[in-house]
Amino acid sequence: MDFNTLLQILDSTVRLSTPLLLAALAGLYSERSGIFDIGLEGKMLGAAFAAGAAAYVFHSAWIGLFFGVAVAVGLSLVHGFASITARGNQIVSGVAINFVAAGVTAILGASWFNQGGRTPQLAPGERFAPIDLPGSEALAGIPVLGPIWSELVSGHNLLVYFAIVMVPVTWWVLFRTRFGLRLRAVGENPAAVDTAGISVVLLRYEAVIICGMLCGVAGSYLAIAQSAGFVKGMTAGRGFIALAALIFAKWRPVPALFACLLFGFLDAVAIRLQGVELPVIGVLPVALMQALPYVLTVILLAGFIGKAIPPRAGGVPYVKER
Repeated sequence: MDFNTLLQILDSTVRLSTPLLLAALAGLYSERSGIFDIGLEGKMLGAAFAAGAAAYVFHSAWIGLFFGVAVAVGLSLVHGFASITARGNQIVSGVAINFVAAGVTAILGASWFNQGGRTPQLAPGERFAPIDLPGSEALAGIPVLGPIWSELVSGHNLLVYFAIVMVPVTWWVLFRTRFGLRLRAVGENPAAVDTAGISVVLLRYEAVIICGMLCGVAGSYLAIAQSAGFVKGMTAGRGFIALAALIFAKWRPVPALFACLLFGFLDAVAIRLQGVELPVIGVLPVALMQALPYVLTVILLAGFIGKAIPPRAGGVPYVKER
């Protein structure tokens, strides 16, 4: 493998990891507060459809992003009501959101646009374009450093850089602010937080709203940044892989970044190897290459994660003592 090929794979890794990272950080906020959210997939899918449809109708990527985030936050509030206010089963609520999003996006897409459940192709001005960072052209001719800066670091769209910035922001919020301390405490011992006069319900609702916002950006990225429109089922299990990355990282933001990069790298390698004839093995089936990232995800979680201990109050509805 030459340097240019490696650079292309790493560039694809960054792009493919972005929705995983945003969804993993979304789940991190929610689950640190004690609300398990298996509905990340549904929120991303709903946001992707809303972003693709709104960007096409209003001819603006920013309006598409707004609608994508709004839909994901709305679904998060539904999950919050079922899990926090109604004290229902959090897993059932998340699964229901996934089913509803999968069905509604397909039906509305087919009804509104008559293109088999997808939105029309977006024009260049209706999606987020790549950004060339300062010095990318000037450094392009420098060996090694130039291609790394101009092709790997530069040339991504705004949402990619937003996802990367959110990693240190999330670390700072969770571990260096009063809000983060309270959020982590409510996921471990909500009764103690309630005794201190802090609203457990409010904190958990704030967490699921943040979760919805990040899921909205993740889904919007798929439709109006990575692609040029919504395609039925375009999340393709990324919400579940993000959950796997979150567990793999043991609910910490920086390890979650590396876990998502690992899964993105596996996906990039699988795409790169499609149709390539390997020594001795020959050409691998396309279906096998498409399944490779998911198979390796299961193997990594089964064999290399070690003991992952979730927040102690996770998944348990809080009932205030009288």
